[in-house]
Amino acid sequence: MEHTIKTVTVIGAGTMGNGIAHTFAQYGFAVHLFDVQAEQLKKAQATIAKNLDRQVAKNTISADEKDKTLSRILMVTDINQAITNSDFVIEAASENEQVKLAIFKQLSTLCSKDVILATNTSSISITKIAAAVVAPERVIGMHFMNPVPMMKLVEIINGYSTKKEVTETVMVLCQQLQKTPNVVNDYPGFIANRILMPMLNEAIYSLFEGVAKKEEIDSIMKLGMGHPMGPLQLADFIGLDVCLSILQVLYQGFGNPKYAPCPLLVNMVQANKLGIKTGEGFYKYDRK
Repeated sequence: MEHTIKTVTVIGAGTMGNGIAHTFAQYGFAVHLFDVQAEQLKKAQATIAKNLDRQVAKNTISADEKDKTLSRILMVTDINQAITNSDFVIEAASENEQVKLAIFKQLSTLCSKDVILATNTSSISITKIAAAVVAPERVIGMHFMNPVPMMKLVEIINGYSTKKEVTETVMVLCQQLQKTPNVVNDYPGFIANRILMPMLNEAIYSLFEGVAKKEEIDSIMKLGMGHPMGPLQLADFIGLDVCLSILQVLYQGFGNPKYAPCPLLVNMVQANKLGIKTGEGFYKYDRK
C-alpha cells in the first residue's frame, strides 16, 4: 500500500486543528480545514495568520512564505467538499469519545479505503475508533503537541489493526513536517499522558492536601527539575477539563487507584475554572 500525500483534510478548527493545518500548509501541503461552525473557521484563520506573523517577526519564515502558507488552506463547512481529492485525513475534534466515533463512522462511508484516517486524540483508544471504520488497518493515532507549529514531537499510536505501511507513511509525513515521530502502542494514555497526567494530578493533590502553595509547587518543579513550566500552570494551559478527561480514561482503562483524579480537580472543572481558556484555573488570566 503506497501513499503519496499531497492534500490533507483536518477535521476540527480549534486550537489543535488550526495548528495542524498551519503546519501542513507551511510545508507545502494543500489543506482543507473543516469545521461545522463558520465562526470557528474565521477564528482559526485569524489565529493562523497571527502565528505566521510571529514566525515572520522571528525570521523563521519570510513574508512570502506566510502568504503562500495561507493560500494553501481552504476553509470549509461541507464535509463532502472537505474530503474531495484528499489523500490523508486527520481528526482534531474535541477530546470526546462519542464525537470522535461519530466522525470516523462518517469518514468511513465518505472516504475511499485507501485514504489514511488519523486522529489527534491524546488518550482515546485508537483500536476502538478503528472498530467504527471499514478497513480499520488504515486508522492511526497522530498526537501532535501544543503549540503544534513549535513542538517537534508527534506521538504515533498503532491500533490493534494498524498496518505497518500506514505507520511508515505517517512517520515519513512527520519528517516532511520537520517533526520527530515516536511510535507507541495503543494502551490508555499512550506514553505522553500516561506519564504526564499522574504528575500533574500529584501536584494538584499536593495543593489539595496543603503540602505547599501553588507558587511553591510550580517553582520547585521549574527550578529543581528543569521543567519550563510548573505542573499547575501547565494544567491551566492544557485545560483542566482535558486533564480530568484523560485521568478518567487512565483510571477506567487500568482500574488502578493511582490514576484517580484529585477531588480538587473535579470540583474546579464542575465550577468551570478550566484554566487559560476560561480566564481562571489555578491562576487567573487576562481573557484578552
